[in-house]
Amino acid sequence: MKLEKNQGLGNALRVAVENSKYEWIARMDSDDVSVPYRFEQQLKYFASNPNIDIIGGDITEFVGEESNVVGKRAVPEYDAAIKDYMKTRCAMNHVTVMYRKSAVQAAGGYLDWFWNEDYYLWIRMLEHGCIFGNTGTVLVNVRTGTDMYSRRGGKKYFMSEFGLQNYMLKNSIIGIPTYMMNIAKRVVIQLLLPNKVRGWVFRTLAREKN
Repeated sequence: MKLEKNQGLGNALRVAVENSKYEWIARMDSDDVSVPYRFEQQLKYFASNPNIDIIGGDITEFVGEESNVVGKRAVPEYDAAIKDYMKTRCAMNHVTVMYRKSAVQAAGGYLDWFWNEDYYLWIRMLEHGCIFGNTGTVLVNVRTGTDMYSRRGGKKYFMSEFGLQNYMLKNSIIGIPTYMMNIAKRVVIQLLLPNKVRGWVFRTLAREKN
């Protein structure tokens, strides 16, 4: 189905999940490239781990041609490590995930939250006792560009992240020390650094070299 009016990504994804006919839903963006047998890997993982509610994987990032890989984002593989990582950064690469429709809806589904619809959902799924997993393999090659890191800065993006930190603190997912550390990092990276420097930080400190 097609929405008559742009209501933001979170609302669009909520409607998509609500209208899905099947229990298993896979997510990716139209300009990214799944690796061969991605879905086979994930379905096998679900078959071997029937208690899992959501399974994702690593991503590589490319500029221009798909062969021009410039970075990799690896995430923790197992439920406990994923939930611990979630206290400081998003532990699921959104474009790689496959999840149970029922688990997503039980946590309230996607909600509108600027640039963090996915992180907000994973946090609420964590609160609902959902079980997470990542394959430990690259599942999607993500198209990126020079403007990607500029979109991860500025007051609006910071306030989105600030709201998530407040939510996690209020709901006892994190304590005061982690909250203060998370906020301090985001003030520097999202508000104080110029775009070029922010790009270097993401490429150097938040990504693996290819």
